[in-house]
Amino acid sequence: MSPRGQWQYWAPRPDAGPHHRFLRGALALALVAVLTLLGLGVGGVWWATNHYGDQVTRIPHAFPQGPRPPADGKGTTFLLAGVDSRSTKPTTGTEATTRLWTYGAQRSDTLMLVHLDAGGRTAYTMSIPRDSWVPIPGHGSAKVNAAFSWGGPPLLIQTVEQLTGTRVDHFGVIDWHGFKNLTDAVGGVPVTIPVNSYDPEQHHHFTAGTHLMNGTEALAYVRQRHGVPGGELDRIKHQQQFLHSLAGRIRGRVALTDPLGTARMLDAITGTVSVDDRMSNGDLRNLVLGLRHLNTSHTAFSTAPIVRSELVEGQYALILDRAKLRAQWRAVETEDRHGTGT
Repeated sequence: MSPRGQWQYWAPRPDAGPHHRFLRGALALALVAVLTLLGLGVGGVWWATNHYGDQVTRIPHAFPQGPRPPADGKGTTFLLAGVDSRSTKPTTGTEATTRLWTYGAQRSDTLMLVHLDAGGRTAYTMSIPRDSWVPIPGHGSAKVNAAFSWGGPPLLIQTVEQLTGTRVDHFGVIDWHGFKNLTDAVGGVPVTIPVNSYDPEQHHHFTAGTHLMNGTEALAYVRQRHGVPGGELDRIKHQQQFLHSLAGRIRGRVALTDPLGTARMLDAITGTVSVDDRMSNGDLRNLVLGLRHLNTSHTAFSTAPIVRSELVEGQYALILDRAKLRAQWRAVETEDRHGTGT
């Protein structure tokens, strides 16, 4: 069964690049644009991925120990997280000056599962709401964002693998500091707000219209879940909308006419994100080479299927349709294995 009837496809816009893959995709997207615009061959790919890949901060021991879903050898699945660290110091990227994870100090505010097909022509992204009530190994059931808080990347990966039945090949994370810095590095990101709203939690007014948001404004927008009718689901829409625009902004900033600007852009990207230590420069090189042929008409977004919202142990929580979620993700992997995604 093709997953395309279950996913929302972005219609390519003149001002927007291919769909986001948050940290790893932002880096790969920028590198793809550089290689394409500068006309570099394989030697150029080798140099660029080694140079910028060496700047990416690796996370040691990111994966859980013990049994995991088997690798199917087709495509690559990424788990991408935005963490709501309230540290006054950066925790991700080369700018990090304190630990990425401390027990109870950070939660995964944004969580996305991304599958890139083996041919690099199709990409699927599923957002998992932070309020999803799920089993967390060794801790009973709780909101999915608690997994990172309690056990860092290994427990978060284990939780998502158990929930979805899929194997996570690579993990990437960016914190609030990195998000704001990356947004400012591209000169702001244009976002169209459909209606006026007010977020009483953040004490922030959002005015209808198209705005070039700086890092602070963008962070408030992608965090908003109060003052909008859809709550957490509207926040996910904001995140997907913003990241799609960010990807286009990055691609637009990487240009032959501004090599110094291009270098600054890539430095900004590598300075704000961290990835698992199994992501080698060779993996990055293969990703860049594969993504050169990404078809923008075959990039899709979805949100984990929700049955209802309810109070659980005094907390607002979203109850997922786990069977449908697994079936939906299996359809993606099946399409990839059969080569129909290209």
